[in-house]
Amino acid sequence: MDLDAFTELLTPRGQRALAEAVEVVGADPVVAATRLRRSYDADLTSAALTQAALRERAKAKFGADAAHMYFTPHGLEQATRAEVGAHRARRLAGTAGGTRVVDVCCGIGGDFLALARAGCVVDAVDLDPLTVAVARANAEALGLADRVTVRQADAATVSPEDYDWLFADPARRTSRGRTFDPMAYSPPWPVVLDLVARARRACLKVAPGIPYEFIPGEAEAEWVSYKGEVKEAALWTGPAEGPAQAEGPVRSEGAARGEGAARGEGAARGEGAARGEGAARGEGPVRRATLLPGGETLVARGAEAPTGPVGRFVYEPDGAAIRAHLVGEVAEMVGGRLPDPMIAYITGDEPFDTPWAARYTVEEVLPFSLKRLRATLRERQVGNVVIKKRASAVDIERLRNDLRLSGDKSAVIILTRIMDKPSVLICHPSPPAQMAK
Repeated sequence: MDLDAFTELLTPRGQRALAEAVEVVGADPVVAATRLRRSYDADLTSAALTQAALRERAKAKFGADAAHMYFTPHGLEQATRAEVGAHRARRLAGTAGGTRVVDVCCGIGGDFLALARAGCVVDAVDLDPLTVAVARANAEALGLADRVTVRQADAATVSPEDYDWLFADPARRTSRGRTFDPMAYSPPWPVVLDLVARARRACLKVAPGIPYEFIPGEAEAEWVSYKGEVKEAALWTGPAEGPAQAEGPVRSEGAARGEGAARGEGAARGEGAARGEGAARGEGPVRRATLLPGGETLVARGAEAPTGPVGRFVYEPDGAAIRAHLVGEVAEMVGGRLPDPMIAYITGDEPFDTPWAARYTVEEVLPFSLKRLRATLRERQVGNVVIKKRASAVDIERLRNDLRLSGDKSAVIILTRIMDKPSVLICHPSPPAQMAK
């Protein structure tokens, strides 16, 4: 879909084509195209069918709004889920520093829509003409054009000092696909940091796996999880004022035991992410994890988890807590310890309910051996398994096939290391503590 085709889609004739395309979403593509071609040319037919399919996909992120919005494939992929955007917008609008926002790299507008609904006035820019047209159409379609202006501009030419807030969501795709290197963002990381340095306050949306060495030392890094899945990280800079900071961020005096534990299996693989030593000395960024839709938040306080043997229960921390190096804080909540100081599994002897970790009852702990694991599962008549792993090189699907399971019972298998020894925990989900009693 090019700019001309999208512009025609906004005309009365284009809207009729789009409405017809929506009616045939999910039908055979040839049948759908043939039906629309009876009334419309090839370009408009393609644009309408593409937009109808994107709206259907967008329901997962935007709910009922998706039926009124416009998208590009890349714009939808990078767009913020509505619940996450609303959380961030409430936090930004809740500060005492003003609500005039410049949104650079605005994409299809998912973030500025949330900001406008939270009471902000937004000046949004993007470099791509089609994306600008789509974003502007979204502001109009959702009745927010009076609070949002959208224009074509290079992010590097923006003057963030003229606004109360800078919001930036640099593109994380190149011609070769998604990139995890901030230097390959568009605009590149040095340009983004220059904008931040000139802004009164800033919020940067970045990938959850951003290496710690790219996070400004004066920033607060917030990892956000939605229904158990880490969705993004946001870097906040500038004066901490107002309700958004009511808890008062506390700088960590130490990450989870050995710092590397907070990185889950990343520590075991020796990935390039920073190990958090600076934060452990109180020099690094403030670290926060937030769970949605509940809104629970956890800030680093320097908790250190002890190590010890596997107990009756094993806890799997939420990914946001792991990314934020808050495994020690979660372990403290459940009175737990780490079976291995470098791996983000927690164990304990009592059941504690917390939104910050899933709990499993441990049935057996074995040194990893395919033959022994297969025999044990057969003895237990286990025919269905959920396989989890951390710091294990075992291929899950190959293992599932090699186990050749049969039986009518279920189990959770956790592949991990315990004090550097490959191990397997045979477990089952633990009911809420009150029910367990």
